[in-house]
Amino acid sequence: MDRIKKNFGFGCMRLPMSGDEVDKVQMCQMVDAFLEAGFNYFDTAHGYLQGKSETALRDCLTSRYPRDRYVLTDKLTGSYFKTEADIRLFFQRQLEACGVEYFDFYLMHSQHAGNFGHFRDCRAYETAFALKAEGKVRHVGISFHDRAEVLEEILTTYPQIEVVQIQFNYADYDDPGVQSRLCYEVCRRHNKPVLVMEPVKGGHLSNLPPQAKAVLDELHGGSPASYAIRFAAGFEGILMVLSGMSTLEQMKDNIAFMKDFRPLDPQERAAVDRVQAIFHGMHLIPCTSCRYCVDGCPQHIAIPNLFALMNTKQLYHDWNADFYYEDVHTGPGRKASDCIRCGQCERICPQHLPIRQLLVDVAKEFEKPQA
Repeated sequence: MDRIKKNFGFGCMRLPMSGDEVDKVQMCQMVDAFLEAGFNYFDTAHGYLQGKSETALRDCLTSRYPRDRYVLTDKLTGSYFKTEADIRLFFQRQLEACGVEYFDFYLMHSQHAGNFGHFRDCRAYETAFALKAEGKVRHVGISFHDRAEVLEEILTTYPQIEVVQIQFNYADYDDPGVQSRLCYEVCRRHNKPVLVMEPVKGGHLSNLPPQAKAVLDELHGGSPASYAIRFAAGFEGILMVLSGMSTLEQMKDNIAFMKDFRPLDPQERAAVDRVQAIFHGMHLIPCTSCRYCVDGCPQHIAIPNLFALMNTKQLYHDWNADFYYEDVHTGPGRKASDCIRCGQCERICPQHLPIRQLLVDVAKEFEKPQA
């Protein structure tokens, strides 16, 4: 872990895109700017962008820079192995996709009560510890989406775990579903360094509703994203805060306030608390647009897009969301009302959202009979 230079990382789930492909010209510019500013931590997973995140890192990072210039994290996702024997084959494909001979961090991906048994039964943790002993992994950890009591169980079962990646931001800090604060406290009790994901909550904390943005504007300081990321980075035991940056402009903004990091001062923390209260009062759908639900949807419903439109309608009360619902994000068989209620989306949702009921609500809002 001593190879990590600073506490800000490049999360590679949301990369610059040109149509369905990664914009590798812009990606290379972002990688260059990130490294030039003194940062070196990159985070990916095989499922990010249907495998294109790993290969983009190979083309834009690992083939262009020596191995000691960067720290690379990848993950073992439960849907890619059925038996213990599958894990090493999958791991080798990940090394090849990324163009490296070892990973600095290898995380058991998206651990929760529903899949922990599968990882345990297939000896996934034991395999990862063996890969570490063989020099193919430097550190073994987990990324986690569940209640604090489940995290307690995992860390008690496998005390060899070295780091824990959790969703941690000011909107979710005391949220009873995400339990950011409680999970953070479990990590501290077990003396595990924390990797932060979703510090800007899938962009929600950078694109604030007007009344919330006005609170931060009164500070005459940085961007809304800057306060969210600095909030997360200011806690003890935070090893790394990841930001999913999809443009060079976002990269430059984040670098500007994290290059010489300082925690929130009391005035800034009070403003963030006010924004948090505004969010809680609006009852928005807390979807982070990870898109895990979309990959397994038999109806190919663009669930995160529809939830974003629902939130937009709540925030701005204009016709724009209706237009995008009818003409952009839905099609034959892909409206909210076309959900067959199979539950696949809810089984994989890291936020544990009641997606089927929420789609009913979306349909009621956007599919009203024409007068």
